[in-house]
Amino acid sequence: MKTSDFTTSFLVDQTPEEVFNAINNVRGWWSENIEGSTDKLNAGYLYHYKDIHICKIKIVEFIPNKKIVWLVLENYFSFTKDETEWKDTKISFEISRRDNQTQIVFTHIGLVPQYECYKVCKEGWTNYIENSLYNLITKGKGQPNPKEGEGFNSELVKKWKLK
Repeated sequence: MKTSDFTTSFLVDQTPEEVFNAINNVRGWWSENIEGSTDKLNAGYLYHYKDIHICKIKIVEFIPNKKIVWLVLENYFSFTKDETEWKDTKISFEISRRDNQTQIVFTHIGLVPQYECYKVCKEGWTNYIENSLYNLITKGKGQPNPKEGEGFNSELVKKWKLK
């Protein structure tokens, strides 16, 4: 069955354990502006980027070296009519072996083309997963948004005129 949820995937030479640990190091690839625990079942954390995007996330599936699923409990976008578009969506990371490599399949379940934020969110996730997370896994350093100041989100704000 075809889904319209945003998804992307890639292969790396690292082990499923190394990939799992990198995904859980959310501050290392998504944003340094994360408050709370990102590496255990039922943990919750808050992500925010200035006054443009704030969300509260709970880890609802946590299967070591295989799968992580986050549930977006609360969400605020300053640039959409429906400020809560991500609310009740799930963000899934599936890890599996394919030949001699590890495959990561990222899916934002509920992030669909009908959403007003879809284009900017798709561009954001593509960067954070295919570039920043990939680099954290393969090179040991990602490109998360810095605690304060400029970063990829700031480029998106300018490009999409979100503020």
